[in-house]
Amino acid sequence: MVPAAACVLLLTLAALGVSGQGQIPLGADLGPQMLRELQETNAALQDVRELLRQQVKEITFLKNTVMECDACGMQPARTPGLSVRPLSQCAPGFCYPGVVCTQTASGARCGPCPAGFTGNGSHCVDVNECNAHPCFPRVRCINTKPGFRCEACPPGYSGPAHEGVGLAFAKANKQVCTDINECETGQHNCVPNSVCVNTRGSFQCGPCQPGFVGDQASGCQRRSQRFCPDGTPSPCHEKADCILERDGSRSCVCAVGWAGNGLLCGRDTDLDGFPDEKLRCSERQCRKDNCVTVPNSGQEDVDRDGIGDACDPDADGDGVLNEQDNCKLVRNPDQRNADGDKWGDACDNCRSQKNDDQKDTDQDGKGDACDDDIDGDRIRNTVDNCPRVPNSDQKDSDGDGVGDACDNCPQKSNADQRDVDHDFVGDACDSDQDQDGDGHQDSRDNCPTVPNSAQQDSDHDGQGDACDDDDDNDGVPDSWDNCRLVPNPNQEDVDRDGVGDACQGDFDADKVVDKIDVCPENAEVTLTDFRAFQTVVLDPEGDAQIDPNWVVLNQGMEIVQTMNSDPGLAVGYTAFNGVDFEGTFHVNTVTDDDYAGFIFGYQDSSSFYVVMWKQMEQTYWQANPFRAVAEPGIQLKAVKSSTGPGEQLRNALWHTGDTASQVRLLWKDPRNVGWKDKTSYRWFLQHRPQVGYIRVRFYEGPELVADSNVVLDTTMRGGRLGVFCFSQENIIWANLRYRCNDTIPEDYETQRLLQA
Repeated sequence: MVPAAACVLLLTLAALGVSGQGQIPLGADLGPQMLRELQETNAALQDVRELLRQQVKEITFLKNTVMECDACGMQPARTPGLSVRPLSQCAPGFCYPGVVCTQTASGARCGPCPAGFTGNGSHCVDVNECNAHPCFPRVRCINTKPGFRCEACPPGYSGPAHEGVGLAFAKANKQVCTDINECETGQHNCVPNSVCVNTRGSFQCGPCQPGFVGDQASGCQRRSQRFCPDGTPSPCHEKADCILERDGSRSCVCAVGWAGNGLLCGRDTDLDGFPDEKLRCSERQCRKDNCVTVPNSGQEDVDRDGIGDACDPDADGDGVLNEQDNCKLVRNPDQRNADGDKWGDACDNCRSQKNDDQKDTDQDGKGDACDDDIDGDRIRNTVDNCPRVPNSDQKDSDGDGVGDACDNCPQKSNADQRDVDHDFVGDACDSDQDQDGDGHQDSRDNCPTVPNSAQQDSDHDGQGDACDDDDDNDGVPDSWDNCRLVPNPNQEDVDRDGVGDACQGDFDADKVVDKIDVCPENAEVTLTDFRAFQTVVLDPEGDAQIDPNWVVLNQGMEIVQTMNSDPGLAVGYTAFNGVDFEGTFHVNTVTDDDYAGFIFGYQDSSSFYVVMWKQMEQTYWQANPFRAVAEPGIQLKAVKSSTGPGEQLRNALWHTGDTASQVRLLWKDPRNVGWKDKTSYRWFLQHRPQVGYIRVRFYEGPELVADSNVVLDTTMRGGRLGVFCFSQENIIWANLRYRCNDTIPEDYETQRLLQA
């Protein structure tokens, strides 16, 4: 580059005409010429000055550029020339409105986007905080710019207005809406003196409060006199309830703790259905209880001395006390016992052969141990392919030597009849596939997809009533049939009450009137009867204790267990869908403190519900396979055991609480109170497996002492009923009653809403 000063000098000399040799032309008139050349030189100098000014600006710009490139650490380009990018400047609009712009050595930088926006600072977009669901369920979220806003809490809830800005705030701060208890605030429309039940976001009106009669439509008035459910004056005793029967008639039933015919009721201390003192009425239940403090619903009195066998120290009156008597109910003062078993000859059904169980299958008076035809089908045991089940045809479809009548796999050979889970389906054909959960595997279920544990099939067409549109096969659909279970194609109904003449008063035509029929819509079940039952030992291995000893009395309506035994069940053979089950529970001893109770929903030895009551806290004496601690009080458990009977299930039943793959504790009485010695308790169970409704209540005398309230569980969709014991002797289950009932109780819906 040529220096600027040199450029100025050369231009000046050239303008003056000075040659390269420094000579001036001679002999010329220099005046006018000099003036003209000076003027031209002056003009040239002005041009040079302007050129220099521009060059200075360019050089300064280049200098600054080089310095800035050095500061940025830029390296010379690989190709000729220099690659330079101008620095950004904090000019207006460079950053998003509201974002701070900072000038740095590397150029302008924008800060973070404002709350409620996202981006790089120069470009920001609104965040939709509603995606974080900050509002209460069922409340609309409105996205704003910036931020969000929740609409007001839904009806039945209260809470402050809620709004905010940014995802972090929306995630950390949810709208709070508190349920309004309309029943406490008075914001309900239930009639005065009726029950108001608060629910989430609403309320429900229930029946009239105690001491009032009526309903939500007519109002609740103070009870000036007792009324029946239909509103008519009650003819019943003040300690009796008026019951409306299926046919519209009314019945009177004495309340818990009282007994009689309903028109007259007296105190019933032991809750066995008989009053402590004779009443002035003629019915059997008006007679004085012959054991006032020990429940004996059959009132058995062998020696007819006025003292019931249950409380008579010498029941047969032979002078030998029961504890030493080898025939407690048959007079035998000589106590002769030829075969040396537990039974004297006077009451032994096999006098010359030991048979402590005294089992007599065909009830012919001759014990099975000495009966050459145990089932009474006129085929000797030695050639009978079902020695304990009558089957004169001896049919054996699978040829396994076991007749179809007693074969647990009639279509598949299995001579050993092994049935690990005690469900009457042999292991050889037991698939355990039960999609509707009613305890009947699909291949044997007459409604495989509809729970119907009872398997009722009124027209015997192979399709259960639960999934049959015409139960009686009379050509009239059930929805129109005025006798759904009794064929009546002409639908005669003389009194036009909606019930056909063919089933009037006896809906299932089983020859037992509906009023006393425990299952008026099932001809197979008419009365409570546990005389035929299945025994299930829940800890079959080892000899820590003996098996239970079950004694059935009162024509199958009372059961006694006499031994301090391993856990065991006595299970009736009748299966139920919905059922009400009640009975009196009494431990007739002061020497033990263990478990007693009852079962329902029994499907097999691994699947059932049990209500069990422990008197005292106790750790089970066998620590293997795990330590089990029993707490005092009533417990409701769902048993679904992966192992079945054995030490795992044994300890799980003893333990108060959940045991994985064995038992779930559904409810425990919070009082933690054990049963009392020689005290009677009355239980009432309601089970509606179609919706999972369970409720159990216990009374001591007329007083309600425990109530599970509504428990919802669908582990077992129906099953059989029975009683349960575990290491407790001398247990009495008296005055047993069951009744088919599929009607959903009113309190189900309230509980369902609370758990929704």
